Amino acid sequence: MAGKSANVIARVEPDIKAEAEAILEQLGLPVSVVINSLYRQIIMTNGIPFPMTVPAYIRTRDEMTAEEFHALLERGLEQAEADDGMALDDAFASLKKRIR
Repeated sequence: MAGKSANVIARVEPDIKAEAEAILEQLGLPVSVVINSLYRQIIMTNGIPFPMTVPAYIRTRDEMTAEEFHALLERGLEQAEADDGMALDDAFASLKKRIR
């Protein structure tokens, strides 16, 4: 469908829209690119490309001690510095295996 486009109209809470668009702007991504990418992932996975479950419990920053929060940040920093991650293609391949 090169050269053609279709409009998507969706109702979104104003504060959610503003916050998400601010993040996308920092990333240099137009909203249309993100929506198009989401649609492609829905097609590729034949479903929603992320879990649609409610966690039993989400622990907030307010519930952590300063030591617990700093330890969590330290682990994240150590992982980033050690390049302890997964290539995007590998991550999607892993996800696809789990949903089949």
